[in-house]
Amino acid sequence: MLVLIVIIFALPLGYYLFNLPKRPKVKLADTPALIAEVKTVVQEFWLAPDVSTISDAELKSEVEYGKELIVHTAKYLGPNGSVRQISNGMNCQNCHLKAGTGIFANNYGSVASLYPKFRARSGTDEGVEKRVNDCFERSLNGSALDTESKEMKAIVAYINFLGSNVKKGEKAAGSGFKDLAYLDRAVDQEKGMVVYISKCQSCHQSDGSGVLNPDKTEYIFPPLWGKNSYNDGAGLYRISNFAKYVKDNMPQGATYENPILSDEEAWDVAAYINSQTRPHINVLKDWPDKSKKPIDHPFGPYSDKFTEKQHKYGPYKPIAEEQKKLLKL
Repeated sequence: MLVLIVIIFALPLGYYLFNLPKRPKVKLADTPALIAEVKTVVQEFWLAPDVSTISDAELKSEVEYGKELIVHTAKYLGPNGSVRQISNGMNCQNCHLKAGTGIFANNYGSVASLYPKFRARSGTDEGVEKRVNDCFERSLNGSALDTESKEMKAIVAYINFLGSNVKKGEKAAGSGFKDLAYLDRAVDQEKGMVVYISKCQSCHQSDGSGVLNPDKTEYIFPPLWGKNSYNDGAGLYRISNFAKYVKDNMPQGATYENPILSDEEAWDVAAYINSQTRPHINVLKDWPDKSKKPIDHPFGPYSDKFTEKQHKYGPYKPIAEEQKKLLKL
């Protein structure tokens, strides 16, 4: 009887085990290939070299001063600067986050490798010094630095050091701005105001004037418009640049991996901020070849039929499509 009971239970169990799906065999020898395959999927970005690794004491001192000038520009070169008074009180770091090392945060990773180079905006070959002075005259709404000054040499030394691990002629991965798809409509200033009030105003204030530190030497949160902000010749005055910048970096806590704003919010808040009053600079000599103007350059004349308003606020897709057609001719 006991044997019979065992047989009754054993037969179904044996049938079940026999018919289990076969497990795939994984060879340990295959694991390196799998790891390599995974690594190819992961995007690797530029990593800034560490200033502390510089062995030459003189060079290290110069590079450290250059970094200090980028982080605390106003302290040395602002309205009450200890060296000169040639800028609006903003710091270079307000636009070039983490002292110019942030990924997709307007970093300096590709400057040393790509400059000198021809720039369509000026229609000339430009060196690093010219690019730095563009920022002083536009983003900092100030005056150019003497190219032979201690400060200019330190800034250039710092920027060149940051790009010392990038091959000449190559672009550092993660430099510039991350691409952002055009909307199917024009950007909306009214919607942008709603975004600004809910997600930007607490730091940059209702009037866009920003917040100064207690001793009023530099900004904790920079002004986004008004007399102390960047002028209308700055790169961030182009709505596409501003939208890409805020998408991956703002509000505080946002990164390119974990953005807080939607694409539409980024475009619209960029339109709202760049529709506010700010200093003016004469840019009539910019883009001598009008066909090379960016789609959203806000000032005419243009080489196409689209209006100045559409070039600034969109919709941009029709302009992009027209440019593609012209390139094929």
